Amino acid sequence: MSGLAVTVAHRQGAFRLDANFEAEGGVTALFGRSGSGKTTLVDIVAGLVRPERGRVVLDGAVLVDTDARRFVPPHRRRIGYVFQESRLFPHLDVSANLLFGRRLARAADGIGFAEVVDLLGIGHLLARRPAGLSGGERQRVAIGRALLARPRLLLMDEPLAALDEARKAEILPFLERLRDLGRVPILYVSHALPEIVRLADRVVVLEAGRVVASGPVDTLSARLDVAPLRAAREAGAVLAGRVEAHDPAFALTRLATAAGPLHVPLLDRAVGAPLRILVSARDVTLSLARPEGTSALNVLAGTVAEIGAAAPGDPGTEVRLDCGGAALVVRLTRRSLAEMGLRPGLPVFAAVKSVALVEGPPHGAAAAP
Repeated sequence: MSGLAVTVAHRQGAFRLDANFEAEGGVTALFGRSGSGKTTLVDIVAGLVRPERGRVVLDGAVLVDTDARRFVPPHRRRIGYVFQESRLFPHLDVSANLLFGRRLARAADGIGFAEVVDLLGIGHLLARRPAGLSGGERQRVAIGRALLARPRLLLMDEPLAALDEARKAEILPFLERLRDLGRVPILYVSHALPEIVRLADRVVVLEAGRVVASGPVDTLSARLDVAPLRAAREAGAVLAGRVEAHDPAFALTRLATAAGPLHVPLLDRAVGAPLRILVSARDVTLSLARPEGTSALNVLAGTVAEIGAAAPGDPGTEVRLDCGGAALVVRLTRRSLAEMGLRPGLPVFAAVKSVALVEGPPHGAAAAP
């Protein structure tokens, strides 16, 4: 088979990992709270950890099979690894760091030096040493070094976790370019939901060492039964859309989505351009009648599809709405739930206070009609 298939069981101290998932290409994200087993899992894929039991197969090649006593060492796996810290050689300039990756290449095909430099926008950095680079620049060089080893798979273990917001904003467009190039499948580890929504095609959710859910990002984002996703501050639903019109006089852009039109601050995007947005459950309010005389620009008609179970001691819960076939999630208090008499099938109106732009859709994703 093509892609990555992992079925492993491993114990580290009191922690137990028992995970099973597949990744067929594009960007697959491993999402979960700290300590859920994400790094241990990618270390097993990389060959840095030998699992007690299990099997790892990449593009039909068996890398680990404990029953058959097979374990391919890391340097023979053709897997690139980008860590939280860049781990560049401080005594070498950027060019030499990149060329070190090419020396590790075990294949003649694949991406070349000039293409990597152009892809990551690091041509002006080639003569500089790592100490003179920003955190985002160092991570771009580390990604380039991994790519020049011409891997069959690229592992990224929270590559933006050590960066401030400005440096994250600097590097994310380059990660999108790498994703859209589609030359190397990526297993991307993060506990930051906006990163995953922006970059990934699919997400595998881990909790306490087990895979509790997996599937397309937009589908999983609206599920109320996946606790790690619901616990994220930015938890909500992902909508695909396209730019429908611009209104420079009011500095607004109108987006077309399956849920209905949405107005966002003016975008530098061509009319018709596809994109995705993340609507946080905390940024949606509900009413039983269409609100009149309010400042809300974005009001969507929908139907209550599901009411989530409230955690003990939690005054709030979440409700999933069906808005024209698209899912929207709203967080509200249990008192509001009772006073409004919300139940599945009840028509409601959702006022969306703000949306987070998540740039263009992943490679191959479809925009809203």
